[in-house]
Amino acid sequence: MRIGVPKEIKNHEYRIGLTPAGVRELVGHGHSVMVQRDGGRAIGLTDDLYERAGAEIVETPEEIFERAEMIIKVKEPQPDECRMLREGQVLYTYLHLAPDPEQTRLLVESGCTAIAYETVTDDRGGLPLLAPMSEVAGRMSIQAGAHALERAQGGSGVLMGGVPGVRPAEVMILGGGVVGLNAARMAMGMGADVTIFDRSLPRLKYIDELYGDRLNTLYSTEEAIDQHLATVDLVIGAVLIPGASAPKLIRREQLAIMEPGSVLVDVAIDQGGCFETSRATTHQAPTYEVDGIIHYCVANMPGAVARTSTFALTNATLACAIQLANKGAARAMLEDVHLLRGLNVHRGQVTYEAVARDLGYDYVPAAEALSD
Repeated sequence: MRIGVPKEIKNHEYRIGLTPAGVRELVGHGHSVMVQRDGGRAIGLTDDLYERAGAEIVETPEEIFERAEMIIKVKEPQPDECRMLREGQVLYTYLHLAPDPEQTRLLVESGCTAIAYETVTDDRGGLPLLAPMSEVAGRMSIQAGAHALERAQGGSGVLMGGVPGVRPAEVMILGGGVVGLNAARMAMGMGADVTIFDRSLPRLKYIDELYGDRLNTLYSTEEAIDQHLATVDLVIGAVLIPGASAPKLIRREQLAIMEPGSVLVDVAIDQGGCFETSRATTHQAPTYEVDGIIHYCVANMPGAVARTSTFALTNATLACAIQLANKGAARAMLEDVHLLRGLNVHRGQVTYEAVARDLGYDYVPAAEALSD
């Protein structure tokens, strides 16, 4: 199979879809890989490294999209990239379609086969291709939140760990999944007072058994959230419903409960955000203020630590990429139910139920669409 890896074009996105090691593995399986020139240069992955791994260096994204049978990316295709996709071509990347009607429309119109990292599953019910970026984003959320709390950034001027005689920051984490747990680890490590909210009692029990009295766990209700907003310094939005738009857990009127200069970090912004006042921002301009509350809503948070993120992502996505290349996309997905769940769009049909429901498309089950 001919595989293409274009340079990412989203604002301040320095990750790349494959490391040289990933290229070497695919070439070893008999496939050809094209990498756009300087695609990984910003993170020290030079064209020479890719060539030594067996890749062909290609000058333009147009050539990659024209020649490749499968496109491997990191972020969702931008409109110009969507228009280069064609029927029968496989797109393998993060998509986050539910809050993005334009991208969904363009992918449907292209006729391509679009496989989303974030909806591929595993035997334990996890999301193994999303997990590494969730780990990165969870840890980064505390780093970003601590910076936003600085007075010079518009925050209240609270130090995460406090000092002897002065209270530490209070951190509220909405969601006890991979993002939430990694955020909690970082916040506790910085000495903050941490509370995780979740609606899964088994998950809350697991977190409690894991960390004991080092953090607090609370069943998530509107009342419990309201009570904590009055004293909290930093809120991390870490809620995920696979493939669907994130629920809005904090409404604009609730911002009035919070102290001015408090910070909201919305890690769920890729899925539309879990705060009513969230809107996607970039690393170039990461924050904005609403009613005295600082919002950090960068839609590609792991892109800030692009080298770590690229290696973690290839580690997670490579095995499925090899399956898709070795067997062809249709056969690979029909033989692997977990990979099948990654199919979101195929030949003009929306094949992921939550996306179809949220955006008003007719839903066609993935296996049925591939069998036509």
